[in-house]
Amino acid sequence: MKKASMSASPSTDASISFKGYRFPPDVISYAVWLYYRFPLSLRMVEEILAARGIELTYETVQDWAAKFGLAIAKRIRSTALGRGDKWHLDEVVVTINGKKHWLWRAVDQHGSVLDVLVQSHRDTAAAKRLMRKLLRRHVRPRWLASSFERISRDFFDQTVDLSDNR
Repeated sequence: MKKASMSASPSTDASISFKGYRFPPDVISYAVWLYYRFPLSLRMVEEILAARGIELTYETVQDWAAKFGLAIAKRIRSTALGRGDKWHLDEVVVTINGKKHWLWRAVDQHGSVLDVLVQSHRDTAAAKRLMRKLLRRHVRPRWLASSFERISRDFFDQTVDLSDNR
């Protein structure tokens, strides 16, 4: 077996015991991460690992995913980088089944999507609903860029008004 760098996957730690497994913890962690992070089948994960010189079966990946998936997911969530403190709240009109809907999307300065909301109406209550949901999940940003002026005024002191940017 050729040694492969697994830098894209989450690092392993002592809280998960990989004792008794033929492959190193980095390989197991990487295989499980690939399976859950991307829309890949077990056989696709097997092929990706084979391309890196790691020969195993898709059944092995399935067993690892069942055994370590939850623990690895918890570790990733707990060690994930914090979200940015600059948010961009954007809205766009989309047509769904012939009816207008408003798609709200909140993104931080790193491009991470914080949340998405689709509403059949555009009003302050809908925007506030999204902001309350965001503020429950994330630390309050110090800066917000939004085309919806009312949200900017109600929730934040320092904002950038983008209502004229079309």
